[in-house]
Amino acid sequence: MLKPGGLFAPISREGTLVLNNIFLTAACTTAFVGTLYPLMLDAVTGEKISVGAPFLNATFAPLFVPLLFAVPFGPLMAWKRGDLLGVAQPLIGAAVLALIIVAGTVVIAGVNSVLAPFAISLAAFVMAGAVTDLTERAGFLRSHSYVALKRLTGLPRSAFATALAHFGLRAALLGVVCETQWGAERITALKPAEIVSLRGYDLSYDGLTPRQGPNYRELVGKFTVRRGATVIGVMEPSKRTFPARSSSTTQAALMTRGVSKLYLSLGDSNVDGSIVVRLYHKPLVLRIWLGPLIGHAAAAASGVKRPLILKPPKAIPLTIAALFAVTLLPLGGPCDALLSFTMADGLSWTDTRSV
Repeated sequence: MLKPGGLFAPISREGTLVLNNIFLTAACTTAFVGTLYPLMLDAVTGEKISVGAPFLNATFAPLFVPLLFAVPFGPLMAWKRGDLLGVAQPLIGAAVLALIIVAGTVVIAGVNSVLAPFAISLAAFVMAGAVTDLTERAGFLRSHSYVALKRLTGLPRSAFATALAHFGLRAALLGVVCETQWGAERITALKPAEIVSLRGYDLSYDGLTPRQGPNYRELVGKFTVRRGATVIGVMEPSKRTFPARSSSTTQAALMTRGVSKLYLSLGDSNVDGSIVVRLYHKPLVLRIWLGPLIGHAAAAASGVKRPLILKPPKAIPLTIAALFAVTLLPLGGPCDALLSFTMADGLSWTDTRSV
């Protein structure tokens, strides 16, 4: 049976948890209503409407911005009654880093939108705040590095899980910002042997090939993808026709480059023998899914029960510390989003799915 606890001040760790739950619940409710309202309206009145980016930008974003700004303060707060000024002092370095990121984003990417520099600096603030929390707990600035490192490996599992969860927020935020602000697209008509280029990728159109499926016929386009003079893969989008249903679908080809993606789909054929193609580059889009995965890993790490022994083994916190360190590698540095549109490292693979 749950027992009521003591009172706590609004400025406390309990207060930040309540604030976190309120904002997350409101944001989830907003997304839920925006998703189901058009379906309910269609079922009740027959009227068809669409809810897209304008609705989410006007409702979801204003809820998440204050939440992300408050995230680094929560772990540093004391229980029952906290000191906001005392908590803000260790976060000065994180704020300075965020300002540097804003300046770097403006210099490298230009000022096409205020959203991109602000969101990237907010992501850097969340990341630096998670590191600050671990630094303060271990006492790196107050004691010898060996003592602080030993204290770090002895921190409870929940401390590393909290940092991992905050890094997951940062990864998802960067994915959303880079995909929306720096994504590129190209729509053109190509004849065989012609080339379409986008963000340093050159796709040469090699022609169409008819294929027979189990219950459909399809025309498959072959495109050789090059980065400079190097062939990095082949993309094969297609258009399928289902005679039994008198319908057709488009199968888009996808190529993954690091945590970015190339999308290619076929359009209509023209009388001159050319075919319309749509090519999209989505930088860092996979980080949108990486963020929730990191959050689930953090929840799993926090929920593992510690063995009931007098002295906990060092392998357990060291394992979480290693997981945290490995997480930093794919997330990259604070300025990685600025280089997203020139990123070409990593393995490549292709697949197809319906559009």
